[in-house]
Amino acid sequence: MKYWLRAIFLAVGDLVLISAGLILAYYFRLDTNTFNMAPAFKADFLSILILSAVVKITCYFAFHLYGTLWRYAGTHEMLYIAKAAFVSNLILETIVLLARTQLPAWFGFVNNMLSYADAPRSIFAITLFIDFVFLSAFRFVYGSIRRAMRDNTPSNNKEMTRVLIFGGGSAGANIIREMERHPALRSEPVAIIDDDKFLHGKKLRGVPIIGGRELLQEAVKKYIVDEIIIAVSSAGKKVLDELYSMCAETGCKVKMLPSVGELIDESAKIQKVRDVNVEDLLGRKTVYLDSSEFTVFLKNQVVMVTGGGGSIGSELCRQIAHYEPKRLIILDNYENSVYDIQNELKDSYPSLRFDAIIASIRDSERIEGIFAKYRPDVVFHAAAHKHVPLMEGSPSEAVKNNVFGTQNVAECAGKFKAKKFILISTDKAVNPTNIMGATKRLAEMIIQGLNQSSTTEYVAVRFGNVLGSNGSVVPLFRKQIEKGGPVTVTHPEITRYFMTTPEATQLVLQAGSIAKGGEIFVLDMGQPVKIYDMAKEMIRLAGFEPGKDISIKFTGLRPGEKLYEELLMAEEGLQATKLERIFVAKPVPVNFEKLATKIDLLKEKLMNQPGAPVELVAELVPTYKKL
Repeated sequence: MKYWLRAIFLAVGDLVLISAGLILAYYFRLDTNTFNMAPAFKADFLSILILSAVVKITCYFAFHLYGTLWRYAGTHEMLYIAKAAFVSNLILETIVLLARTQLPAWFGFVNNMLSYADAPRSIFAITLFIDFVFLSAFRFVYGSIRRAMRDNTPSNNKEMTRVLIFGGGSAGANIIREMERHPALRSEPVAIIDDDKFLHGKKLRGVPIIGGRELLQEAVKKYIVDEIIIAVSSAGKKVLDELYSMCAETGCKVKMLPSVGELIDESAKIQKVRDVNVEDLLGRKTVYLDSSEFTVFLKNQVVMVTGGGGSIGSELCRQIAHYEPKRLIILDNYENSVYDIQNELKDSYPSLRFDAIIASIRDSERIEGIFAKYRPDVVFHAAAHKHVPLMEGSPSEAVKNNVFGTQNVAECAGKFKAKKFILISTDKAVNPTNIMGATKRLAEMIIQGLNQSSTTEYVAVRFGNVLGSNGSVVPLFRKQIEKGGPVTVTHPEITRYFMTTPEATQLVLQAGSIAKGGEIFVLDMGQPVKIYDMAKEMIRLAGFEPGKDISIKFTGLRPGEKLYEELLMAEEGLQATKLERIFVAKPVPVNFEKLATKIDLLKEKLMNQPGAPVELVAELVPTYKKL
């Protein structure tokens, strides 16, 4: 409803209530004999009615009663009503008192006007309370109707997220109110937990306060809770940490409302309580794979993870640590990320034996020395250059890392009798249009070739983009939204397959557990997701309206980027495995001797022609078609 239409509607309603309130005040003042009032009062009643309307409507405008969004009204808005009622009735009471006091003769015009404004002195003391009640009730009803109308408008097809709030104070009330204000968030508060026994059994904005923290697990099951918001930000850090750990154990997504101090010094933002849940962007249900075989596969084994500080590599380290390996070797050439995962594992798994090693997979002598020392049983090869536009600008680096580096690690795995070697591959290796995808396809060919003559079981795991990983669109979009936009999308029709980090990690571990050698495992990731739709959804989940609050800008496809990705080449076919939603691509025959000879030639040419790796790689990967 337009502002001026809303203001007119409320003003007309107020005029009716002002008139009714004045009549009611006379009714109470004259002991129900309203129509038998004294002649002087009766003669001035119409003047008093008109004067009341003018003065009160003017005061209501002055106190912004027609510029407030009443569907969001709270204590402050009620205070405005009280002030407007008090001031307007005080003015009218003053006018009545002046009407009974003869002002000096030079106030003749004013005396003439006041002579029509006589009324019982207590009338406006009575209307003060009547006005407050009428105005509050009118706006409460109006706001409720407006909220109902807004809540019933179509938003999106996403199911409601069932939210449990930990904290029944003002912070909890504000969160519930925020959910009411933003139906597009699709969040429904279903219950409140609070340790204050006085609050138990009561309701906060219609949401029941069911009990203390001892009922948390029971409440999550009973109310089918998807998400928990901790709204006790005034508590100490130790208490908050305890609450967070307790809530995390339920398996629900946990959010924490930042404290007022954090908001003031900008160390946290309001949007923090509305973090984007990457599962909301997936376009399908998260796949949870059977982990029963992981223990047998990894327990008491020496396990190496290359690229162990990256998004997938670090998650692999966390998962592997859970299955009690004999020793975990974390290898990466970026010391900061290794430092982070090292400290995390020390805290989470104090009994875990692991070594963090800084090394480049390009350095064949260094890699061979590490294998000779530790002799890993299982190798997860996650080290790679993966950023498509960056590699288009530095193709020789993609070849050195993704091809020569993979060959170094894979050949050492065979030489030192590793049981399994699992390559982390990508859907961009299928019919590649960029150097990164072509080098990853070449890496797949290397391990398929090695598998033919080695006791080591070589396999590859191919999947799409990982939501929330370093360099993915989710952290980029989140930063752009926090800055107020615009959110940049390369093309309105571009699509990608997506999966979560836990899905990717579980797929890698599961593939290793059932691998026989030579396979390329593929996860059924459902339908590809349109990036434009993902951008709009992230903006909505952050509490904004796409195109209105945050704009979306199309920047054009980047070098080597295609509109859609594929999971299989034409010559490949999917075969089912014993595990639901995991498939294996039909192996493509690879002559490793010929391939190795060509790779050696590639190394030699790359030394002499460092600027021409694209043409050389294209000779080795027939499906590579540079855009």
